[in-house]
Amino acid sequence: MAGRINDEDVKAVRDAVPIDAVVSEYLQLRNAGGGNLKGLCPFHDEKSPSFQVSPSKGLFHCFGCQEGGDTITFVMKVDHLSFSEAVERLAAQAGITLRYEEGGYHPGHQRGERIRLVEAHKIAAEWYAEQLATSPEAETGRVFLAERGFDQSAAVHFGVGYSPQGWDHLTRHLRGKGFTDKELLLSGLSQEGRRGPIDRFRGRLMWPIRDIGGEVVGFGARKLYEADNGPKYLNTPETAIYKKSQVLYGIDLAKKEIAKTSRAVVVEGYTDVMACHIAGVTTAIATCGTAFGGDHIKILRRLLMDNGSARVIFTFDGDAAGQKAALRAFEDDQKFAAETYIAIAPDGMDPCDLRLMKGDEAVADLVEPRTPLFEFALRQIVGRYDLDTPAGRAAALDEAAPIVARIKNSGAQHEVAVQLAGLLGILDTQFVVKRVAQLARWARDRGGKGPAPARPQQPYDGPAAPVHSGPALNLRNPVHATERELLKLALQRPELVSPAFDAYGVDEFTAPPYAAVRQAILDAGGAEYGARDPQQYLVGVREAAPDDTVRAMVTELAVEAIMRRTVDEAYAGEQLVWVRRRAVDRRIQDIQSTLTRLGTNGDPAQLASVQNELWVLQQYGQALREHGAAAL
Repeated sequence: MAGRINDEDVKAVRDAVPIDAVVSEYLQLRNAGGGNLKGLCPFHDEKSPSFQVSPSKGLFHCFGCQEGGDTITFVMKVDHLSFSEAVERLAAQAGITLRYEEGGYHPGHQRGERIRLVEAHKIAAEWYAEQLATSPEAETGRVFLAERGFDQSAAVHFGVGYSPQGWDHLTRHLRGKGFTDKELLLSGLSQEGRRGPIDRFRGRLMWPIRDIGGEVVGFGARKLYEADNGPKYLNTPETAIYKKSQVLYGIDLAKKEIAKTSRAVVVEGYTDVMACHIAGVTTAIATCGTAFGGDHIKILRRLLMDNGSARVIFTFDGDAAGQKAALRAFEDDQKFAAETYIAIAPDGMDPCDLRLMKGDEAVADLVEPRTPLFEFALRQIVGRYDLDTPAGRAAALDEAAPIVARIKNSGAQHEVAVQLAGLLGILDTQFVVKRVAQLARWARDRGGKGPAPARPQQPYDGPAAPVHSGPALNLRNPVHATERELLKLALQRPELVSPAFDAYGVDEFTAPPYAAVRQAILDAGGAEYGARDPQQYLVGVREAAPDDTVRAMVTELAVEAIMRRTVDEAYAGEQLVWVRRRAVDRRIQDIQSTLTRLGTNGDPAQLASVQNELWVLQQYGQALREHGAAAL
């Protein structure tokens, strides 16, 4: 049974370690007036700081969740320690030797499990670092670091070490320090072998992973030898002190600067953190073998104080995996009050490679906020669609709008919706804004569970690709009415619209059933063939129809009365002109959308080509308006 810590020693620990010094290791504190300090509570999520610390009284209290107590209570709650473990940790920080009642002081047996595991990791980190610095075998590791621009002083600063290739070097070393086999297995430093515990990490470069308080709780190990059949990076398994979703590599070194500057840089690997810090970007941190998620955000929020002017910059690689990681990070974007950005180096280099190739200044320049994370995420989404077609723009809007609708700040939501319209090339900005607002309302009505319908009831610009069946047509729509009239002429009086009709594309007919009929006429030989052999022509069009629905439409149009009592070339010319003019206007709108997307920073040659096409179409449209069928 563990001995009870002497009451006088407990009091000495309370007096020796200021509560504000301890709390500030975990969150940013600011002046609250009256000698008190305030910050975001580490025990529950909140937007406004309700957590207060009284240095003069040695107490803390949260007015939001009602948690409170002294320095020891805080450490117990924030790190899930027992009373004895919390006192032992604080005593170690203050340099106080504790006395135990009921049998005296036996540190090897009376300390709590967490304290023992942390101590084992501390000893292991020191031993690994010594191996890297002095062992001839570790030359491979020293070369690895040197090739990436890290000298011995950098290795010492970050505590980088080396694990020898033998089976149980560290295990024997820790046994010699009084640790039991059970403790070694629980720590994750050793694993079961055929004849007892063996080292988990062998022949690897070792990065100690510290919690926000600066204690080593795990390791990240990089493979150095081809004979090693393990993964490239091997991390400590989940233990009582190591939860990969709750640690950030480099947070112990970066926390003060993050709190001071209200800025954090999230990179992807240990060497990237090293490269950033050496280059002067001392707010760099990285996840440890897992995606950036909600628990990581909680750590940063406490340091950033949910300051609206704070910045979080992600430096994911430019490859597909990096883009996927960025989109995952964007899913949690609204959990930040800080503004989030993404920075991708030229050629997709990570900060470590960038520093090697272009120096420290290039790394510092990389992490200057460039592209808002939401803009990057939306560009990735819309980039999967063909924005030169109405259907492509509609589909892209369908996927992107629900994401914009998740933005909680209504002003920011409206601004992003306007930017989304620009990305899509949709000139009717209010259409996009209203669509996003509608989805946001649905989400609120559903209790914040997210937008309900993914697709709008009426896709923007209508469907594009010809399909062989569709909704009932609105014959009051002048576009559909004109297209229908022209198809009736092409089937009943092909000589009046030939040969001009045969030059019309299927996409000039916006109603899917009509586009399908146009295709059938084309497959049957066109209106010119109908002018020569009207009877066989209709047979051929019906046979060319892909299914019964289109075939029935052909029959219907072939027998339906033409809208004009006097059917002549002039009337046919009017229908030809109307259908063509509307097609030209749609194409002009598409090109204007393209110009909107390209902006002023587009490729000059591409801009010139698009602008030339726009000019030609505008001239053609003017000619149709002025000269009618003569301009076809």
